[in-house]
Amino acid sequence: MISGLVATAAASALPRPLHAQTEAAETLTARAATARIAPADYPDTAVWSYNGAVPGAPIRLRQGERLRRLFRNDLDQPGTVHWHGIRIDNAMDGVPGLTQSVVAPGDSYLYDFELPDAGTYWFHPHNRAWEQMARGLSGALIVEETNGAPEVALDEVLLIDDWRLSEDGQIAGGFNDMHDWAHAGRIGNWVTVNGTGGWRRMVARNARVRLRLINAANARIFNVAAQGLEGWIVALDGMPLDAPRRFDQLTLAPAQRADLVVDVTATVDEKAYLVGLEGNSGYALATFDVDGEAHAERLPAPNALPANPVSALGAVNEARRIELRMEGGAMGSMRGATMSGRMMGMSELVNAGKVWAFNGMADMPDNPLFEARAGETVKVAIVNDTAWPHAMHLHGHHFRQVLRDGTTGPLRDTLLMDRDESVEIAFVADNPGDWLLHCHMLEHSAGGMMTWLRVT
Repeated sequence: MISGLVATAAASALPRPLHAQTEAAETLTARAATARIAPADYPDTAVWSYNGAVPGAPIRLRQGERLRRLFRNDLDQPGTVHWHGIRIDNAMDGVPGLTQSVVAPGDSYLYDFELPDAGTYWFHPHNRAWEQMARGLSGALIVEETNGAPEVALDEVLLIDDWRLSEDGQIAGGFNDMHDWAHAGRIGNWVTVNGTGGWRRMVARNARVRLRLINAANARIFNVAAQGLEGWIVALDGMPLDAPRRFDQLTLAPAQRADLVVDVTATVDEKAYLVGLEGNSGYALATFDVDGEAHAERLPAPNALPANPVSALGAVNEARRIELRMEGGAMGSMRGATMSGRMMGMSELVNAGKVWAFNGMADMPDNPLFEARAGETVKVAIVNDTAWPHAMHLHGHHFRQVLRDGTTGPLRDTLLMDRDESVEIAFVADNPGDWLLHCHMLEHSAGGMMTWLRVT
């Protein structure tokens, strides 16, 4: 990390003192374990886990409560925990060199913060995430509504991931493979839901179910549809939609989430499915065995979830406009880029593991992309001048895409951008601190596609 940037975060970079207050905090330990990931005729897989589980056991709290977890690092690599999507105190965001120092092997760090928003969020490492997440480190963080939650028979978390497994059922190496880094990222060959390739539940006909989908994969984009289930999308990236949207099919980029409220329409003794679509075919992500009948008829359509207390946008047309251009990658336009204060050719960048850039800068810059006053509405115009899709994630805030007709889309914290696409996002910079903005295709981020902004 560049020294000038470390200096700006010095006040929050030191480990938090672990006084007697930590005695009341539950421990979240990153450690090696084994898990049943591959099919039954393969051995257990060696993984990295939270408290021995892959994924980590979901953390469920209520809106307005405090999350207190003592993170202990029992791995042989430094680590942190990023609480993805939570509008969090800056010192708790888990970004090494920007909001805290890494937690060395054998050390601990207390995460202690309030949960302002209900919704579906998640947690994962932010140091060497491209390896640590591929080895299994992720988990769901569910913040339950204090009122206005839909009445459902089941409320299920479906953390979707993919794994690159070798012929012996173990996690394949090659985490530094420049082919992956310069192309789509590390794509696995085995898809799981909640750590299993055959996730299933028993449900009754006409039962109403809430499904909380989380894409925890390094780089895979999931296209999701349903068979024998009909319903609505009620939230995206944790934030409720103004009105439920009919669910036919949805796309989840890495790090994105979607809350579905669905009714079981399959008949008794049939099966219902959540389906992953790949080209002209599909596969079962989740299977629901239908037995019995919950209601004689389908229930009325659900109401919108209660809104979270997110600041309303100011006048978007008058907002300051910041430009951000994505460059590089295989078949990309980058001939060279600035890194560590000097211009480097493509071969030098590849040797340094940096093959992507924002505005001609590979890796974290000394200076922020921009500084904003607390409460200012800001627009960021992003151009994907590459041959690959990217999932742009903003820390500490949610934003809205500015549509062609001048209206704005739903609140998101991660936006999927296709090749050659240009978009504008707008948000209220109301959370003070230094915040990361990066591609959540993890190999792209590690390969140079990251920057930061400051809110004062």
